Amino acid sequence: MEELESPCAPVAPSERTRIRRIPRRAAYDRASIDAILDEGLVCHLAFTADGQPYAIPTAYARIGDHLYVHGSAASRMLLSAAGSSFFFIVTLLDGLVLARSAFHHSMNYRSVVILGAAEEVTDEGERLAAMRALVERVAPGRWAEIRPPNRQELKATTILRLAIAECSAKIRSGPPIDDEEDLALPCWAGVIPLALTPGPPVADRPPPGSG
Repeated sequence: MEELESPCAPVAPSERTRIRRIPRRAAYDRASIDAILDEGLVCHLAFTADGQPYAIPTAYARIGDHLYVHGSAASRMLLSAAGSSFFFIVTLLDGLVLARSAFHHSMNYRSVVILGAAEEVTDEGERLAAMRALVERVAPGRWAEIRPPNRQELKATTILRLAIAECSAKIRSGPPIDDEEDLALPCWAGVIPLALTPGPPVADRPPPGSG
């Protein structure tokens, strides 16, 4: 499928992150990459542990030049992933692109792929900062309203850090790109926008003293 050109000015990529298929879709600048990371809520981590490939979805948070993910300290898989080579992937789906031909149907999206080795975070100050960032990523301002993790909860949590160093973004936007001979076909063509929208909050239970 033919793709539209990315509006982001590129910078020098690494050999592993260079976009080779339709390279005009690529964006390598940190402003574009950080904007996608800061809008996304879920990433997919791909790695190999004990000879077995894994790809898992999880929440993440960015602090400066690093990404943080967390999980149970009892997770053998997560612990064995520390020090391993990671693929970190975030994709934002912006629309369905319906063309006049089957071949040119596509999607509008923004995605980031980061390669690197994950490190387990052991410094208590950094661990707490990462957990705060993970909570604030989901609901800004929430950390000030809730009980912070206690010592036992911190002990039960593994946190991994991944540097935002070797990375690239791919962006597709705009209408379908039909062949000239298909433009007169009597079918609708265009973009169906998609967006992740929060619904009305549903309370767990009335707060103490409200009744």
